[in-house]
Amino acid sequence: MSRIAAASNPREALAAAAGALRAVEGAARDARLLLAHAAGLERDALHRLEEGPLDPALRARFAALVARRAAGEPVSRILGYREFWKHRFRVTPDVLDPRPETEILVAEALSEPFGRVLDLGTGSGCILVSLLAERPCARGVGTDISPAAVLVAGENAAAARVDGRLVLPLSDWFADIGGRYDLIVSNPPYIAASEMAGLPRDVRGHDPAQALTDGGDGLSAYRAIAGGAPGHLRPGGRLLVEIGPGQGAAVAGLFAAAGLVGIRVLPDLDGRDRVIAARLPA
Repeated sequence: MSRIAAASNPREALAAAAGALRAVEGAARDARLLLAHAAGLERDALHRLEEGPLDPALRARFAALVARRAAGEPVSRILGYREFWKHRFRVTPDVLDPRPETEILVAEALSEPFGRVLDLGTGSGCILVSLLAERPCARGVGTDISPAAVLVAGENAAAARVDGRLVLPLSDWFADIGGRYDLIVSNPPYIAASEMAGLPRDVRGHDPAQALTDGGDGLSAYRAIAGGAPGHLRPGGRLLVEIGPGQGAAVAGLFAAAGLVGIRVLPDLDGRDRVIAARLPA
């Protein structure tokens, strides 16, 4: 990082950072995000630094951030937030880093009206908060087994001003949940234990393990969801879950065996299985 420390202006610092991050996809973008963060600016306000020299303290902060990124720490973990759907969500080591692919589930959920929504394993709350922000009359419940995750979800709900329309109980799937819902959503842990070692280091080393894997074949969460959903959906209510690539047929089979109908496998932008949509018969 000595080139960053020696940089006399933002252009030189960004070029040095991009060089240090050359093994990282999107190195130039990451460098700009980290320089803005080091300067206490939003990324689109980075032009404020364009003309003046960088002071030594700012160069040192920037070099430290770039070193963390070069070591494999995701930018969202360094910044402490992730942009998802239409909001900025705080992320901590206690919650899964929201991924763009999960927006496919949000978009599908918003394709039909709903009044009550249940989010199983809410984590950061990114799915539930995004849905409630789009539906001002809806109310929701977001469960998690992690007290720390529930606190993060509460902070994100407050930031989006939907905290008055949701509750965040501690619950292992449906264990402490009553009532029926128009919509149930979930992005559960679906990585098989045998696949964990092959995950990218920025995932394996920074997302909480319990949010990634069930410690088994990657399908135990779907078995629990399939078993409990019929008793918690209103007639005609929908169930939407994110899945891993290649899990479409297995999860669809679990949902069909539970009596759900209208089962569809929705692909992501790369054409991989990403979301299963199903419905309780009316």
